[in-house]
Amino acid sequence: MTTASGTEARQLKYHFASDNYAGICSEAWQAMDDANRGLASSYGDDVWTAKACERIRELFETECEVFFVFNGTAANSLALASLCKSYHSIVCHEMAHIETDECGASEFFSNGTKVLLVPGLNGKIDLDAIEHTISKRSDIHYPKPRALSVTQATELGTVYSVAEMQAVGELARRHALHVHMDGARFSNAVASLNVAPKEITWQAGVDVLTFGGTKNGFAVGEAVVFFNRELAFEFDYRCKQAGQLASKMRFLTAPWINMLESGAWLRNAAHANNCARLLENEVKKIPGIKVMFQSQANSVFLEMAPAALEALRARGWHFYTFIGSGGARFMCSWETKVDDIAALVQDIRSSMAG
Repeated sequence: MTTASGTEARQLKYHFASDNYAGICSEAWQAMDDANRGLASSYGDDVWTAKACERIRELFETECEVFFVFNGTAANSLALASLCKSYHSIVCHEMAHIETDECGASEFFSNGTKVLLVPGLNGKIDLDAIEHTISKRSDIHYPKPRALSVTQATELGTVYSVAEMQAVGELARRHALHVHMDGARFSNAVASLNVAPKEITWQAGVDVLTFGGTKNGFAVGEAVVFFNRELAFEFDYRCKQAGQLASKMRFLTAPWINMLESGAWLRNAAHANNCARLLENEVKKIPGIKVMFQSQANSVFLEMAPAALEALRARGWHFYTFIGSGGARFMCSWETKVDDIAALVQDIRSSMAG
């Protein structure tokens, strides 16, 4: 007899909907198992949390304040709330996750800070559009721009280069804006660019980074990294008030130690990126398929006939069609296998053939 959970597991074998679908990688799992041996102080007053903070400081090669929360929405919204007052505004790309997929959390936790949207090709903010948005009015009736949020890697699977991030930082400094980076897939961006993490964060003018762990093989947990340490004032109270202070914090923080020390954080990201490159290269060979954006991280966006998409779903494949500018998003993870890519490509080819 097949149980409901067994049926679902078999169906989800054919998924490319989200890197959140992947399980916990061995390095993160082992770290939690190690932390589970014996007693430890609660609420972050433990050796694992202290060591995790030090490893993150070493990774970025600078002193910074580090906090840990359960998920990306909390990380982004609480970080942005620390940059703004209620009469301020946050400027971001019109497809940014903080705008489209976080249920107004940035506005809620900042007591009403307004989010101002700007366009930009390939999921990247257009600097001229930012200039226009923040300069068109300076009267007291308009919410004063205070924060600029960028997503790295973007919602469309592209990546800001070092030079592009430096340009963002320079613009922000000229207009006295704080820079927030939504790094849910920050590891994928680092792996794609093959640069030191500092080059696309604090050296480019980023004040606070939300460093994603969940999409990279963790069970749960994101790090909020303040390079501008003054902005972290009483951030621990924000976390507590928002229900983000874990009582058994070591299970959020221990995986960071093992992932960073072993290099798994970067290996996992590079593997996911490479799977996306493979998928992109293979589908380009199929007549009638259009790759919508250059795949630079771990996602591939395809434009294909609606009938072909339905045929793929009928074969058991899971993917999203509501993210980005239409089309279908296929997301690779640390757990994606080359055989998974081959099977998907085969079914895409068959679906396009009718």
